[in-house]
Amino acid sequence: MPADPLRPDLTGFRRRLAELEGLLADPATFADNRRAAALGAELRFTAKAVRADDALKALEAELAGARAMAGEADAEMRAMAADEIARLTPAVEQAREQLVRAIIPPNPDDSRNALVEIRAGTGGEEASLFAGELLRAYTRFAEKRGWKHELLSLSHSELGGVRDAVLMVEGEGAMACLRHEAGVHRVQRVPATEASGRVHTSAATVAVLPEAEEAEVVLKPEDLDMSVARASGAGGQHVNKTESAVQIIHKPTGIMVYCADERSQLRNRQKALRVLRSRLLEMTRAKEREARAQDRKTQVGSGDRSERIRTYNFPQNRITDHRIDLTIHGIEQALEGELDPLIDALVEADLRERAEAITRPTA
Repeated sequence: MPADPLRPDLTGFRRRLAELEGLLADPATFADNRRAAALGAELRFTAKAVRADDALKALEAELAGARAMAGEADAEMRAMAADEIARLTPAVEQAREQLVRAIIPPNPDDSRNALVEIRAGTGGEEASLFAGELLRAYTRFAEKRGWKHELLSLSHSELGGVRDAVLMVEGEGAMACLRHEAGVHRVQRVPATEASGRVHTSAATVAVLPEAEEAEVVLKPEDLDMSVARASGAGGQHVNKTESAVQIIHKPTGIMVYCADERSQLRNRQKALRVLRSRLLEMTRAKEREARAQDRKTQVGSGDRSERIRTYNFPQNRITDHRIDLTIHGIEQALEGELDPLIDALVEADLRERAEAITRPTA
């Protein structure tokens, strides 16, 4: 029987599994904790794929036996075979799909913390108010998922909206879920300041960056221009009397990070450095994949209303994600953190696209 062109061949996976088991049985491997952790993660991924392959093979063998039995002369045996074929055929297809998903290479960044950067785009004060609502939505979503979150940077607008903010989200699956939120979010509604009741269209941009580890991005003191100032805006008398706000400019690239969220200058400096490292890591990666147009500027665009990935239409209480042509209702619930229908659908669509790429026959 010829090989099924849509059935993945896991010969290489089985060979690699034996190699990994040997490496992790060697005490010398654990002299390098980073390498040992990477090998452990690869072992879990590879073993899961092999188990899925074993499960599929077992079901395929059962199905082949049932089909052979269907040719028996005895009517009762043929009836039993028909029942088994009816049961096993969908089970084999399901196991095949699970196998394909099991061999999809994990995104190495999915295990990292996520830095969610939110900025007001086109639309003036209304865009800032919407950016603040997005910040609240991601904060609530993180809480519902049991992830830790910390505000690293926040700049308010005159009416209490958000000009820009950086939210750190820590937890298993945070980056894997939130990376799908990168892009321009468009809102259509009647602003509170609009006397005539006309619907306005505004936008906010979201960028999602994996947090860089200190060893990945080395910051030389001579490359940093750090200055301190009195924090402005809300925060009480103490904030306004001490130079707690920190601004760091990375001279080689011109990247600027400003942090004034904490009363402690040291804490603001630590937060600013975390953001700077992650931006530099993303810049390095963007250069490497520039040919595929996946750099950070592509993520957020210019903030123009037309470059949207999602539209929040308040008059019709409707949210539409334009990438997967999905529409749901319940904007207030979504902005209170009930983002699961949108994010789960995006994760599923991404998995299906990557699975199809693996099983697609080559010309």
